Amino acid sequence: MIDFNTLQKGAQIGSTTVFVNRGDLVRYAGASGDFNPIHFNERFATEVGLPGVIAHGMFTMGAAVQLVTDWAQDPGAIIDYQTRFTKPVPVADPDGTNPSDAPGTSIEIVGTIGALDAEARTARVDLSVSVEGTKVLVKAQAVVQL
Repeated sequence: MIDFNTLQKGAQIGSTTVFVNRGDLVRYAGASGDFNPIHFNERFATEVGLPGVIAHGMFTMGAAVQLVTDWAQDPGAIIDYQTRFTKPVPVADPDGTNPSDAPGTSIEIVGTIGALDAEARTARVDLSVSVEGTKVLVKAQAVVQL
């Protein structure tokens, strides 16, 4: 259990790397019902101006907030979560190998305490989410009730 009184603005809560491959996108499409071809069809994705197949935005958003969930040790403690999508997350073709075995794209996530509200006993966690040094989410913020 996190002791609210020990938290400090600017302190890092942790970091992680999430790997996403095309097999993950297929599984996410099945679970979410989002079968937009930009998430599995290279030709379609490039025809609409994308760099290739891209990860679902909500997949990226969910992968990022997992860091906060793990830190809080209670998914129900997250009372607000929002972000802006700034760049797509391209997921390369595994070049004929089994798409589920390909290492895929690395999403780097770092969480930092952005604000504390002693009266409400909440902490706002700011997430830095990037792929190859490019931010793919901005203003990614989760409010945690402690």
